[in-house]
Amino acid sequence: MAANPNQPRITRVFGAVNIGSFRISAMIAGTTEGGEMIVLGSGHRAAQGVKRGYVTDMAAATYAVRDALEKAEKVAGTSVQSVWLGASGAGLASRINQVEIEIGGRRIEDEDVEQLLGAAKDAIQPDGRMVLHAQPACYFLDGADGISNPRGLHAERLGVAIHTMLADGAPMRNLREAVENAHLEVEGVVASPIGAGYACLTEEERDIGVALVEFGAEVTNVSVFAGGMLVGLSSIPTGSADITDAIASHFGIRRFQAERLKCVSGSAIASPRDHRERIPVNGPGEDNAGPPARGADEHNRIARADLISVVTGELDRLVSEVGRALEAMGFTGGPGGSRGRQVVITGGGAEMAGLADYAQAALAKPVRIGRPPQLRGLPEAHSVPGFATLAGLILYAAEDPIDIRIFGRDRQITMRYGPAAMAQRIWHAARAYF
Repeated sequence: MAANPNQPRITRVFGAVNIGSFRISAMIAGTTEGGEMIVLGSGHRAAQGVKRGYVTDMAAATYAVRDALEKAEKVAGTSVQSVWLGASGAGLASRINQVEIEIGGRRIEDEDVEQLLGAAKDAIQPDGRMVLHAQPACYFLDGADGISNPRGLHAERLGVAIHTMLADGAPMRNLREAVENAHLEVEGVVASPIGAGYACLTEEERDIGVALVEFGAEVTNVSVFAGGMLVGLSSIPTGSADITDAIASHFGIRRFQAERLKCVSGSAIASPRDHRERIPVNGPGEDNAGPPARGADEHNRIARADLISVVTGELDRLVSEVGRALEAMGFTGGPGGSRGRQVVITGGGAEMAGLADYAQAALAKPVRIGRPPQLRGLPEAHSVPGFATLAGLILYAAEDPIDIRIFGRDRQITMRYGPAAMAQRIWHAARAYF
């Protein structure tokens, strides 16, 4: 890569590929000697061979991955041989397990923490599924919860809460193979809620309690964070592409026309002037793109009010499912109403005008739109919600989080919590946050 006199020296380089159902995107970034993250290049292209987060055509998916990465490499002026892979489908599931070991009242040393993490490997119960990662979320000792670093403290017992992300094995192997066939090594697979959380949520939000909704093209992931860790996850096989399909079906037009109408003129909030405004179905140079839209005037224009009616009808169904998922995870409901504090919506679907206000009214929660952090070198076109997960993958890679599966085990486990005790401890730990 040609040296840039205005750019600090890069000491580490990271590559990331996010495989979505609407687009496949790639990013190359590096960290400087001072620890600053700089985006060197990014690129994307329309997704091919992927449906609702699952690979349906290996050759097409591989080509799209290679094309997106080559665009990023061209901008960066350098190439990468390995990438971190983001995945939003493949039956993602999140679990928390806890393990304790005896310390005997003495000071906790590095060796104790390492042996605890080694022992915690036995608490992973994938039930035949693939483990994407198993990471220490927080430590606890005796009666104290939520400890980030127990070293140097005295305790009778030391424990750790392990966050495990699972996925269906065969679909995840297909995702990995699509990348490996593009002559790339997969450093690790990161569930998109984790990546999006790194990009869109502050440490304080994750501590206080927050819901993150990734509004993708064909999958909407709903996750809940509390006490600094992801404590619940639900996937809804519906997304913004379903709004596009509803528009195409309602007006009898082509999908690309429906997508343009949704992005340019669609809104989650209706206004009185919508009935007076007529919007063209055809774009410039598309006079013969197809038959006139159903309900259009002689110039093939439709009432904006009709478009917004279709959009909000689909949003009603999706946000209702999001609300049910949040209630099932304990984020809403309960005595006196909701316990959760805030909802953050990100993903490509979050770019729709008025969505935050619509969701805030529907969910009875403060809602904001989650965008990528202001990383140096990140182009404006990739600073939108649709690229939040991609940026989060880079941040995740730079942090290089511990995976307990790398540790050995040579200490006896003295206590392991079953589902009932686990739920009770998480409840006590999260009461202050929800």
